[in-house]
Amino acid sequence: MLLYSRGSENDSLKESDLRVGISEALSKLGVRKKVLAVPPDFTRFHSHAGILTRLLWEYFQERLTDILPALGTHKPMTEQEIKTMFGDVPLHLFRVHDWRNDVVTLGEVPSTFINEQSEGKLNYAWQAQVNKILVEGGFDLILSIGQVVPHEVIGMANYNKNILVGTGGSEGINKSHFIGAVYGMERIMGRADNPVRRVYNYATDHFAKDLPIIYLQTVVSRGDDGQLKVRGLFIGDDIECFERAAELSLKVNFQMLNEELSKVVVYLDPSEFKSTWLGNKSIYRTRMAIASGGELIVLAPGLKEFGEDKQIDTLIRKYGYVGTSEVLRLVHENDDLKNNLGAAAHLIHGSSENRFSITYCPGYLSKQEIEGVRFQYADLNAMLKKYNPEKLKDGFNTMPDGEEIFFISNPALGLWSYRQRFS
Repeated sequence: MLLYSRGSENDSLKESDLRVGISEALSKLGVRKKVLAVPPDFTRFHSHAGILTRLLWEYFQERLTDILPALGTHKPMTEQEIKTMFGDVPLHLFRVHDWRNDVVTLGEVPSTFINEQSEGKLNYAWQAQVNKILVEGGFDLILSIGQVVPHEVIGMANYNKNILVGTGGSEGINKSHFIGAVYGMERIMGRADNPVRRVYNYATDHFAKDLPIIYLQTVVSRGDDGQLKVRGLFIGDDIECFERAAELSLKVNFQMLNEELSKVVVYLDPSEFKSTWLGNKSIYRTRMAIASGGELIVLAPGLKEFGEDKQIDTLIRKYGYVGTSEVLRLVHENDDLKNNLGAAAHLIHGSSENRFSITYCPGYLSKQEIEGVRFQYADLNAMLKKYNPEKLKDGFNTMPDGEEIFFISNPALGLWSYRQRFS
């Protein structure tokens, strides 16, 4: 059931508009006594989920008893990140999701369905896992909050991904990421309907019916003034609110180009991107736009590690971003990778398959570390001097020496593709 729907390419919703939307939607539900909020973590700061969570706290007051950031595999939020993102929401409400230990299994998607969705490439069953607080916490309302935007693993982020991955366990996260990688991320990105989403939908329809989940979905893009604008807010308890948000997101977050790009420069905000696990959005979101033989330069002043998780960091350092065929061989031959299919999927996602070069300019990692995972290295200070993010505009830029580049100030906000590569 759709509880609230507002949005268009030209909308710019203010906080007061969001408050009205929340009130209008939630008033239809009747009184709820114990409420859990599941917003994204700081890596989705620009989603406006922090503001929505604060408004929900103001609406429910003491009835909002718990807030569980949907960390997935990410590190727990720091106290400062919580304050920056959620304002004056009390710190004692926040819980930490442990994706390796704090989960329960709702049910199992059969291997026959996985085999069908992976076009015969995979034969395992898939466990639908969530943090145990969702099942055991006694909530009569669970609010899943987030932004719908093109995504490398799931096509379009959010809806049930926020629950099944954001609060999910290692088994569910690893295997669903691998489904998408094996199927092909360039066949998935920007598409609301795809094999990974169908697996999540199967789990939602069969195993999560008793969870009282309401989805609050934003669509966010930059305006002509360079500032972030909330283009839409969609609230409901089923897939309709997601589909409406996804339709709008494609209009405002997906830039279709009439020519391939020979040189792309991406800037990673150091407060948001500290690992290639997250920073490789610079690769995922631009790969369909970059010409064969082209170059991607990633300005990453906050980069200090590869994986958000120590075990995954170790695997990335060990095997590197070596491309699909090599990763599949390594999975077959090595138990450490076979038992961490999410890491294997990430290694596939982070490779250009030798089609274009990837140069990382890290704030804290060494040349040896960067080249050790199969990226090229360039000095950050030298590249910031040459490609100053404060002087570049999003899109095409002509440098003083006549060089043409395409600049992206935040890859998490969109998807870019050469028109003939997206069909």
